[in-house]
Amino acid sequence: MFGFIDIAGGGTFFKYYDQGGPVMNVLLLFSILGLIFIIERFWVLQRARIKTEVFLDKIRNTLLKKQNIQEAIKVCEQNKRSPIANILKAGLLKHGHAEDEIEKSIQIAVTYELARLERGLPVIATVANVAPLTGFLGTVTGMIKSFDELARAGLNNPGAVAAGISEALITTATGLIIAIPTLMCYNWFTAKISRFILEMETGSNILLETFVEMESKSKA
Repeated sequence: MFGFIDIAGGGTFFKYYDQGGPVMNVLLLFSILGLIFIIERFWVLQRARIKTEVFLDKIRNTLLKKQNIQEAIKVCEQNKRSPIANILKAGLLKHGHAEDEIEKSIQIAVTYELARLERGLPVIATVANVAPLTGFLGTVTGMIKSFDELARAGLNNPGAVAAGISEALITTATGLIIAIPTLMCYNWFTAKISRFILEMETGSNILLETFVEMESKSKA
């Protein structure tokens, strides 16, 4: 997440890292932590994707045409990484029970799947919010160092004063470089999860409607 990496061109990254002072160690930790959780969430959410319309049509046709609950459950188990498949399975396992029991089982499954989808997002949000603040902390400490040097040496040693200013600017830039892509990833993840939630709500409603149609056919 560091935008000034240029190891081949003379070690620019290491030069700035050294000039940034001890706050850079904390920022590096945030960068690594954020990157780990971003990669993990991206991998989990990508694996959870399925062709929802095709899946729902298959479940609905299996239930209405074949009246086969076990086969529909097997279809869900074949897509067990998908949240919508898991909540439909929870509803299918309660087939034959009262509607409120089916809805309760589905709601429990939705709560579990939502927690699974959102796992790690608080860490990503924390990195996005705290990294720039940590960078600003480095700005303050760098400016304090500059003013201390200015008070001791006056204008006789402008290089020492400039070093503190350089530390202040580097930490601010680093905090923002970490925070901006992390925040963008966080927003992308939340948008993906909102889509999963919509699909889960749609799928559960379709399942309940299908159960009603099955009962109507069996009574006819």
